[in-house]
Amino acid sequence: MSVETYTTTATEPSLVDLLDRLLGKGVVITGDVVISLAEVDLVRIQLSAVIGSVRKEMGMYD
Repeated sequence: MSVETYTTTATEPSLVDLLDRLLGKGVVITGDVVISLAEVDLVRIQLSAVIGSVRKEMGMYD
C-alpha cells in the first residue's frame, strides 16, 4: 500500500503583482464629495486622478 501526497498552492497574485499590473496598464480614479445642509448642496468636489507608469510614457517600458 502506498500513500500519495499532492500539494497545491493558491495562484492568488500578491499585492505587488496587482500594483505592477495596474501601473503597467494605468488606472483612473474618480470620486465625488458633497457637503449639504438641509438637503441643500453647499460644497461639491469632484476628484479625478490618472495613475500610470512613467517608464511606459517615456518609452523605457517593454
